[in-house]
Amino acid sequence: MTIGLVGRKAGMTRVFTEAGDALPVTVIEALPNRIVQVKDSKADGYRAVQVTFGTRRASRLSKAVAAHYAKPGVLPGEKLVEFRLAEGEGADLKTGAELKVDMFQAGQVVDVAGTTIGKGFAGVMKRHGFAGGYASHGASVVHRSPGSIGQRQTPGRVFPGKRMSGHLGAERMTTTNLVVVKVDVERNLLLVKGAVPGSEGGDLIVRPTSRG
Repeated sequence: MTIGLVGRKAGMTRVFTEAGDALPVTVIEALPNRIVQVKDSKADGYRAVQVTFGTRRASRLSKAVAAHYAKPGVLPGEKLVEFRLAEGEGADLKTGAELKVDMFQAGQVVDVAGTTIGKGFAGVMKRHGFAGGYASHGASVVHRSPGSIGQRQTPGRVFPGKRMSGHLGAERMTTTNLVVVKVDVERNLLLVKGAVPGSEGGDLIVRPTSRG
C-alpha cells in the first residue's frame, strides 16, 4: 500500500484546457497530514505510517488517545489513519513531520477512496437495475416488483445472495485511475478529473494508483 493523503471533498467544478475543452474536476481539500507514529515490524509486527489531520479539542479525547498524541508532540486531529509501508519504503518519515499536497503532481494517476452517499432502503430497480414488470396489458401493482424469487418445492428456499430490495449506499468504494489536473500547494487543494465517492464534506483518501 502506497503512502497517500487524507482530504475532504469540497465539491465539483470545471477547468478549461489550452485547447478550450472543459474538464469536470473534483476539488479535494487536503490539509497537511501530521505524522503521529511510524510503526515497524519489530515493535508492532508490521510497517506503517499513522497520520492525523484537522484539529480536535483536547476535551473530546480520552486520556489514552491524548497521551498517544502527546508522546510525539503532535496536535490532536479529527481521526487517525494508517498507510501500510512496503519493505524499504518510508525510511525518511519522522514523527511530527507533515505530508502535503505537493507529494502529488499534475498528470499523475491516483486512486480515491471514500464512503458513497447513503440512499436508505431501495427497491430492486434502483439497487440492482432490474427492468421491472409490464406497464400495460392489465398489469397491476407489479411495475417495480422483483418478480419471482424462488424455485419449486425443491429446493424450497431462496438462495443466499439473491438480489433483492435493501440498504443502498453508505459503503466504502475506491475510484481508480483518476488523473490529477492541478495541485494548488498554497490552498492545499487537489483537482482530480472526474467524480469521486461520497458527498461534499466527506473524508477521502488519495494515493498513487496501485494499478498499471
